[in-house]
Amino acid sequence: MNTTELLKKLTSAVGVSGMENNVSALLADMLKQYGEVTVDDMNNVVCIFGKGKHFLLDAHLDEIGFIVKAITNDGFIKVDKCGGIDERMLLASEVSVWGKKEVRGVISNLPPHLQKSGEKKPPKIDEIAIDVGMTKAEAEKVISLGDRVTFKRNFNELVGTQVCSNVLDDRSGVASILLAVEKLKDVDAKITVCFSSQEEVGTRGAKTVAYGKDVDEAIVVDVSFGYTPMCKKSDCGEIGKGVMIGVAPILDSAMSHKMQEIAKSMNIPYQIEVMGGGHTGTNADVITINQRGIKTSLLSIPEKYMHSPIEIVDTKDVEATADLICEYIKESVGDVNA
Repeated sequence: MNTTELLKKLTSAVGVSGMENNVSALLADMLKQYGEVTVDDMNNVVCIFGKGKHFLLDAHLDEIGFIVKAITNDGFIKVDKCGGIDERMLLASEVSVWGKKEVRGVISNLPPHLQKSGEKKPPKIDEIAIDVGMTKAEAEKVISLGDRVTFKRNFNELVGTQVCSNVLDDRSGVASILLAVEKLKDVDAKITVCFSSQEEVGTRGAKTVAYGKDVDEAIVVDVSFGYTPMCKKSDCGEIGKGVMIGVAPILDSAMSHKMQEIAKSMNIPYQIEVMGGGHTGTNADVITINQRGIKTSLLSIPEKYMHSPIEIVDTKDVEATADLICEYIKESVGDVNA
């Protein structure tokens, strides 16, 4: 399976935070060829194989979305956030309500002709409603309180090697680890793959999944900001220019430096992402302080339009991330010819 087809498959699975069963099942099935697979009570998917120095590879499998709060008397669906929804893009968006079956709907929008002065601004989440074209009685037959809602599934290949979809955060990170694992299955090392849940609501899955695993080093893969004209270049990487190697106070500096050396020596395209303060906004924040502490590196895939229905990544960056993971682990265990 090529990288584009892999991303298309991964982004098709639904997995809003706290209800990741569908994507967990898909990933458990994809990993079973490599080793022992478990899915815990939080929907974390873990696969362990090999012996030797122990590496944890982590990417989160959950996605942002909504949770159903109420069905109004006139059949509209009221929701709350699951993760960092950008309220600016809500009006007129197409969505799916994942009830007893998929129910298509749209987020209602007041025509500009009917708006009063001062109303032309993004609504708050409690002000929106989803129109599913049903009466309350009809909706209650297929939709329940607590059901999850996502933006309409959308995958498009753009010019060159870029692809556009929702949930590329962080299914592109998942894809890079799957590509890496295929190359690492015979390396003289112990690999624990963790596709963790509930990252979008507070890195909750990663807090538990690394515990007790006796990991030597961890590599976390997520997305980071890809430059667009509305952004500061100093805050972003460039899409298509390679994997972003994280440098931050909470990350292991020796790992970050070694990642850069290996990328240079192996001609793997890379960029440096410097993050100040005491957090990176990823699972690395909690994995580093798990149990006795774990040496951790963060690799990021530059992504345009994060947390929107039109996220864009370059498949070459996904592949560069996979290549760097492989070469780092192989050099760390002296298995450079694997």
